[in-house]
Amino acid sequence: MTPHELVAVLDKHERWLKNRQGGLRANLTMKDLQGANLSGVDLTSGKFSGANLSQCDLNNANLSHADLFAANLTKADLTACNLFRADLRGAHMRGAKLKAAILKEADLRGGALLYGGQQDSKGGKGVDFVRSDLSGSDFDDATMTNANLSGADLTDVTMNGADCTGAQMSGATLLRAAMKNCNLTKADMRGCNMAGVNLSGAVLKDANLAGAVLAGANLRNADLAGAKLEGADLSGADTTGANLARSADNFSAQIQDALHNHYTWINTNGSMGARADLSGADLTHIDLHGVNLSGANLRDARLSGAKMRDSLLIMCDISGANLTGADFCNAIMDGANLRGADFSGAKLDGAGVGWVDIKGPDGKPTGRLWAANLTGCKFVGASLIRTNMRGANLAGADFTNADLSGAVLSDANVRDAVFAGANLTNASLPPAPDDD
Repeated sequence: MTPHELVAVLDKHERWLKNRQGGLRANLTMKDLQGANLSGVDLTSGKFSGANLSQCDLNNANLSHADLFAANLTKADLTACNLFRADLRGAHMRGAKLKAAILKEADLRGGALLYGGQQDSKGGKGVDFVRSDLSGSDFDDATMTNANLSGADLTDVTMNGADCTGAQMSGATLLRAAMKNCNLTKADMRGCNMAGVNLSGAVLKDANLAGAVLAGANLRNADLAGAKLEGADLSGADTTGANLARSADNFSAQIQDALHNHYTWINTNGSMGARADLSGADLTHIDLHGVNLSGANLRDARLSGAKMRDSLLIMCDISGANLTGADFCNAIMDGANLRGADFSGAKLDGAGVGWVDIKGPDGKPTGRLWAANLTGCKFVGASLIRTNMRGANLAGADFTNADLSGAVLSDANVRDAVFAGANLTNASLPPAPDDD
């Protein structure tokens, strides 16, 4: 298409938009417009299906409601472009610039195209499903609320500060994407591949991340309150400072049933239900604050980042469990077996991890005390402010760089325990163990 012909089309389209005589909606379907300068042009509702718009300057252009089905926008400049409700199904936007663009309610899914001149086995025209290719594009600060990016290839894109509230992104590929401070509230991201994505500071409140791959992702200080994470892969993810509480509803039916039966067992004094056996279970970031799990088997369970504040874990077996970064503030773990558990970076402020008075069949105290077993536990960098560990067995425990200010360790066994760099201000310590 010559520049003269393009100018004529744009002039008629402007007249069409203003309902003037001689107006005609722009139809540039399958046209080659590579490198054309269309910055600031109002192309609302224009037809560009299959058009070659690669390397075009569409800066501040208005393409709202435009038909860009399977258009080639590779390396196009769409900075601050208005693409409200645009049809971008199957579009190729690899390396495009969409900084501060408006993609609210835009459709960026894959699309089906008819093969021109070709036939399928039944004699009809073949159908080719084209996946939207948005890899390497710049969506920083873009408005993408309720946009549909289901199944799109968003590998290596930047969406820093973008507003993707309510966006449909199920099955999308977001490998290594930069999405710092991105707003993904209520976004549908089921099955997304987000390995290595940077979501630091992002808001994912009530987002659906079921089955998503977040291996090695950066989720520092991200807000995932209410997010659905059933089946999500968070292996190697950095969740420092993240609000990643997961209700029991986000876990398997087997885990939910075990918890429900345990609550029944507790509330009926063992006459109904069953003691929970969650040994080896993946309970990463589970929210069980205030729950009574006394007597449960949590041996070797994965509870990193778990919310266990104010919970009752009396006489539990939590030996060998991964409790890194978990919140056990004010929890009661008297008499529990915690041997070899890893509490590195965890919070146990005000928790009770001491001994419990054993009761006989008649419910009366026997006078026999059962001490909590913390032998070989790791408390590296943990916060144990005012934690009560009186009478506990802390032999070989590692408290390197832990905060034990105001903690009670009187009558505890601290033989071979390590306190290098620990804060022991106002802590109540037992006498130094006899070397013999």
